[in-house]
Amino acid sequence: MLVRRLRQWSPVLGAAAAVALVGGSIGAATSAPQPAAAPPATQAQPSDQTGPTVELGVERLLSDPDQLALLDGKRVGLITNPTGVDSELTHSMDLLIAGEDEGNYELTALYAPEHGILGGAPAGASVESYVDPRTGLTVWSLYGATQRPTEEMLEDVDVLLFDIQDIGARFYTYIWTMYYAMDAAAEYDKEFVVLDRPNPLGDRMDGPVLDPAVSSFVGLREIPMQHGLTVGELASLFNGEFLDEPVEDFHVVQMTGYDPDDFVTGYGLEWVLPSPNIPTLETAWAYAGTGLIESLDASEGRGTTTPFLWIGHGEIDELGAYELAEDLNSRGLEGVHFRPMFANPTTSKQAGRLSGGVQLHITDPAAYVPVRTGLHVLQAFYDTEGVDWREGTIYPNQQCETEADTCWIDRLTGDKDVRLQLEAGVDPDEIIAGWQDELAAFDDVADDYRLYEDATLAGLQAALEGYVADGAVAGPIVRQLTTALDQAERHLDAGRTRQAGHALDRFLQHLDAPQRPDTVSEEAAAELRERAVALRDSL
Repeated sequence: MLVRRLRQWSPVLGAAAAVALVGGSIGAATSAPQPAAAPPATQAQPSDQTGPTVELGVERLLSDPDQLALLDGKRVGLITNPTGVDSELTHSMDLLIAGEDEGNYELTALYAPEHGILGGAPAGASVESYVDPRTGLTVWSLYGATQRPTEEMLEDVDVLLFDIQDIGARFYTYIWTMYYAMDAAAEYDKEFVVLDRPNPLGDRMDGPVLDPAVSSFVGLREIPMQHGLTVGELASLFNGEFLDEPVEDFHVVQMTGYDPDDFVTGYGLEWVLPSPNIPTLETAWAYAGTGLIESLDASEGRGTTTPFLWIGHGEIDELGAYELAEDLNSRGLEGVHFRPMFANPTTSKQAGRLSGGVQLHITDPAAYVPVRTGLHVLQAFYDTEGVDWREGTIYPNQQCETEADTCWIDRLTGDKDVRLQLEAGVDPDEIIAGWQDELAAFDDVADDYRLYEDATLAGLQAALEGYVADGAVAGPIVRQLTTALDQAERHLDAGRTRQAGHALDRFLQHLDAPQRPDTVSEEAAAELRERAVALRDSL
């Protein structure tokens, strides 16, 4: 049993409790349109931090002898891009090269995803293999002639490391680079190690689960649009659920101190662009929803200073922009305000056209619901005169005219039914209600691969309460375990981590030595022990 709340927007609770931003303040939502309000004086930004709240996977690899032993005596290949840095912004390739002697390994190859290892290639542009002039290492392209490593690419490595910052959206391609690399590692008998990083969206899940009929490199396997997992958790799920041949020697170097609720602060880390059009953390918060605008002939903000935070079209004039903002602000979309805005994109869709539209101001990232917001914005623009589905994309002959066509919107949502319902005029919240069962089913599967719920006191307390309620833990031991956790909580609240660790040691002693009247099932003992050890080790 794993006790965890499902962090997603509920169409039942969300609609009933919806709020609308009116004049920069929060007011009760109504069905009637309200005037477009002036944007708040300031919009949400990551709060100031005294430093990082997590130890990244790459940092733990190089500081923990048990983790570094994974590389002992091996030739190492690194899949990375500019986001592969530690909390002081030193790149993992430099850290690994510097640590070769101490770790008794050799970095022998680099691998580049979409946008290249330097991060500057445009979206969808082919990336070439080459020799890196700074390190002398071959940089093999995994976004060019092939997206899956070949036998030649892997002949000089024993273990592949993956160190790239994901942003929590299924249609962001780095996770599929990881998937194909894992598949190749299994085929060619290579080890695979993920150096874990935070999910900028936390552990919230949303969106339809992919229909394999529309599988592509913006969604290969059956996960939701907003997957709610770290790359390490996602790789664990790939290995356990999806790969035909799992990687035999698979490891995740976990972070320490990771709490997915800290996404609103950016985990105290500096933001490094994971791709050219995700320049800020706020963009990452929006992308899992506004990335759907890629499916329209409207601009999603490429070629402007606000990609994925401004959406516009050359056929929308000033009146139309204000009407869109007024409409969207009336829908009770949490944590966001829409402001009429014009831009002239320098590239991509609507390039060279003064285009009217709206800018999203994320006023409360904890309340903001990316997928719901994105679907409402998509519907509002699709229903605007002069805006239509995009054709062509990376599929040059792609058409989007009939139910039988596979459109770019189908690839992005992962489900043709979303397009068909939008075309039929179905309300976005009704569409969202339709994917809740499959989303809950995926969440149940994902629970088995979560790595960080164990490291919270609240999670440990909830797990114990659940087992007590089920009768799996009973007798005098219940009071002993509860008392130990209460003591740990008081110490943590007072900042006494050493004493909290001692309280958790007592918890483990009671758990490992139940007395005669006590009942502790094997399942309960195993999970509670794992959670307590993880929490103690994180202090």
